[in-house]
Amino acid sequence: MARVIVDVMLKPEILDPQGQAIARALPRLGFTGVTDVRQGKRFELQLDGPADEAALAQVRKMAETLLANTVIEDFAIRVED
Repeated sequence: MARVIVDVMLKPEILDPQGQAIARALPRLGFTGVTDVRQGKRFELQLDGPADEAALAQVRKMAETLLANTVIEDFAIRVED
């Protein structure tokens, strides 16, 4: 069994209003030193078998088809121990 993480983030050129709202709120809450915030999504997938090339190719297809809107979002896949 393997756990695969898919992190999805807006592409850098896409406006992130939620990230901007968080960045504006942080100083009001006493947190300083943050110059930018980008908000994203994290998916944790538990696989039946090992995270071999075939399984990761299937996860990539899942991300491209369902988990991310590849027009405006990028994604990264990693295997967690």
